[in-house]
Amino acid sequence: MLFFITIVIPIVGIVVKLPSYYLDLIKEQESSLLEGTLTALTFDIQTYLDDLERMTVTPYLNNEVMLALKLKSTSQWKLLTPYEQYEAEEVLNKTLPSYLKNMRKDILGTILLPMDGSVYITPPGSFSDQAVKGFPFKEQDWYIKAVKADGNVAFTGVHKQDYLNNADTEVFSVTRLIKDPDSSRPLGIIMADADTVLLDQMMKGIRLSKGAKVVILDDNQQLIYANQAISRDMRRQIASGNRTVTDMNDSYSVVRETISRSNWVIAILSPKAFIQAHLKRVYWIGFAFAASGLLIALILYFTVSHWIVTPFKKMIQVMKRVQRGDMNTLYRVKGNDEISQLGTNLNTMISKLGELIDREYKAVLGKRNAEYRALQSQIQPHFLYNTLNGFIGLNRTGQSMQLERAILSLSGMLRYTLEHNDWAQLQEEIDFINKYCGLQQVRFAEKIQVHISCDPDALSLLIPKLLLQPIIENAIIHGVEPCDHSCELRMDIHIQPMQGGKEDSLIIQICDNGVGFESSKVQEGLGIRNVRERLQLSFEGASMMIHSAKDEGTRVQILIPLKDVRRG
Repeated sequence: MLFFITIVIPIVGIVVKLPSYYLDLIKEQESSLLEGTLTALTFDIQTYLDDLERMTVTPYLNNEVMLALKLKSTSQWKLLTPYEQYEAEEVLNKTLPSYLKNMRKDILGTILLPMDGSVYITPPGSFSDQAVKGFPFKEQDWYIKAVKADGNVAFTGVHKQDYLNNADTEVFSVTRLIKDPDSSRPLGIIMADADTVLLDQMMKGIRLSKGAKVVILDDNQQLIYANQAISRDMRRQIASGNRTVTDMNDSYSVVRETISRSNWVIAILSPKAFIQAHLKRVYWIGFAFAASGLLIALILYFTVSHWIVTPFKKMIQVMKRVQRGDMNTLYRVKGNDEISQLGTNLNTMISKLGELIDREYKAVLGKRNAEYRALQSQIQPHFLYNTLNGFIGLNRTGQSMQLERAILSLSGMLRYTLEHNDWAQLQEEIDFINKYCGLQQVRFAEKIQVHISCDPDALSLLIPKLLLQPIIENAIIHGVEPCDHSCELRMDIHIQPMQGGKEDSLIIQICDNGVGFESSKVQEGLGIRNVRERLQLSFEGASMMIHSAKDEGTRVQILIPLKDVRRG
């Protein structure tokens, strides 16, 4: 868990957060780059439009041109002599075009439309009149727009030069209504045309990411320029001001700016696939870093853990052998580091523990034997006192034969109790109880009937010596003796097989139909307490239960797990 927390979680966190961080960084850099590019591009286009705008004020700079326009816009034109008309025509045909052609070399041409309906074209490289005869100039959108501007500049989006012969070029234009400075009377319309190829030349001077698109829309949301083909739907999305534009193949983030003078919109569309490609490389770098770091961490982990954990595993194995009782096992100490010192202390602890166990085991064993001896010594006075009282009765009645048999039974019982064995087979205990009950029948004659049954498989099982005699004695003294009718005493011993999830058990049941007592008022005497204590000392899982009812008798049941019982 410590390795996982300190190594794996930070690596996973880096792998998860690193791409997100770089994605934000890439987006920020891309946005900053696009904004800078857009600002530069807007400035170039604005400068170019300003140059076009200055061309439209050229007539105001030449008095001869303005005089010619005034003459052609009034009835005075017809009053002029042919020479004067020729001079005015020469001014409009040659002088004005000379000024215009010297200002910009990249202008496709200009057109001057005086109010009398005449047309003066300044095409590139030629001074010939190429206007389409009878062309309805006054019906064109750019003409109407210039008139509405009332002397201010008007910017016109992409349109064809359909007013020229053999010309099908798409251009964008700047138009202006020329007015008389004195009377503000309209004198004519001037328009300068520029080829969209110029925008391509501007685009070559800027750096764009692969797949990026530049789109210019006029104030009517019509397309002026696009460096790549765009669909009508994309153009609609750009015109709507969307920050993200999508088509069938990709999606684009949009950076836009409006040219204040013309209200044209310049938008740069950056493909998100470009950012995803960068992000993919970042992911690969992150995964490579994570895999390398995790591999190095695992190698270090297994190396260090083998160096540290292996000695501890060996110590655990030593402890388990000690737990099973093998006190002669020791940990093999190598080196002089902290783990070796721990192993040395473990060996010292095992040695001390062995000595302590020996002392404690001997002390506990001696105490246990002393307790057994004390319990047996407590049983014997009760038994002898009752038995000798019976002998006195036989002697007084002169029953010498019964007295002799009773004395022989007593001598056999005393020989059995004086043996130094702490354990006895059930068969020996049953023989002892038969002799004891025979002596009691001497006292009570036909008042007591004794029945003993035992499972043959249980006869060789070992139990503490004199374990059952106090129960039999207690049943006779407190159950049979006070009773005014003949009583029956039964002892049944059998082995109960495993049932209901419980293990095999040795069951010893002693019953009488004497006076009994109320179970709620049961008070265990010295003999019963001794039996219970010896039972618990001898068998860890043993139990003894006493059931009694007034005038119905008493039943004592001893249950001993068969796994705890030895055979003799």
